[in-house]
Amino acid sequence: MAAPLFRIGTRGSPLALWQANAVRDGLLAALGAEPDAVEIVAIRTTGDAIQDRPLSEAGGKGLFVKEIDEALLDGRVHLAVHSAKDLPTDLAPGTTLAATLKRADVRDALIGGAAATVDALPRGAVVGTASLRRGALARRSRPDLKVVPFRGNVQTRLDKLARGEVDATLLALAGLTRLGLQAHATEILDEDTFPPALGQGAVAVTARAGDEATLEALRNLDCPDTAAALLCERAFLKVLDGSCRTPIAGLARVSGGALRFKGLVLSEDGAREVAGEASGPASDAEALGAEAGRDVKARTPADLLAAFG
Repeated sequence: MAAPLFRIGTRGSPLALWQANAVRDGLLAALGAEPDAVEIVAIRTTGDAIQDRPLSEAGGKGLFVKEIDEALLDGRVHLAVHSAKDLPTDLAPGTTLAATLKRADVRDALIGGAAATVDALPRGAVVGTASLRRGALARRSRPDLKVVPFRGNVQTRLDKLARGEVDATLLALAGLTRLGLQAHATEILDEDTFPPALGQGAVAVTARAGDEATLEALRNLDCPDTAAALLCERAFLKVLDGSCRTPIAGLARVSGGALRFKGLVLSEDGAREVAGEASGPASDAEALGAEAGRDVKARTPADLLAAFG
């Protein structure tokens, strides 16, 4: 059997494998190649191994990409597929963001056990989430809620909810839909009142800088509007030096070559927030995101700013 033309590195969760298969299918179609021309290589990351504490305490979301980057740089894989929101703002030296698939629904969903909506949850209800952003936004709307760390892949979290470990949980609608689990969502949360994570709903593909064969193949998969939106959002996050230790939300929309961005920084309890926005040509996406980031950073109180980094 001939060696595959491309090997794709990915995490091994069902959602990560769905994303990797979407990229694989796109590559096969673009190349007009047989199925065995593109191979998927599942790689266990440090972030997957740590399940006993929040990632914010263990080193942040870069823990989901470290081992995959190593496989990419030493040539075990040609490209890597990630949930865009898991990518650190600074990519590993020698790697580049090569393609961004067309973005899916960016909204979050409540999966309620005790009640179907955030408003209907009992007073003091326990909400499980691995995201500081989701926890802060939940407490912004319902200060009485108790938010607890909640790790694991999508099905694991649904199983924990079914066992009554928490009263409700919050997950990305895109992930539920990709896994055929959208029926579990009891409330779809409005993106204006419950803004998503930067990069949410987008699938990002990285490759080695200078690997022209791989980069050329991936150009066929790139969605320019999604790529511009992600560039803006990542620039906003980079200015704020955001990480898993900082509740930050934001969304860029591109239409007809124009981009509009809204971003938000919150205190962990959701009681305080600083919002910013920017708009202009999508070709200026990175500059617009950085501009909004500088504006928000300048208006953020010193004690809240100290949470950054």
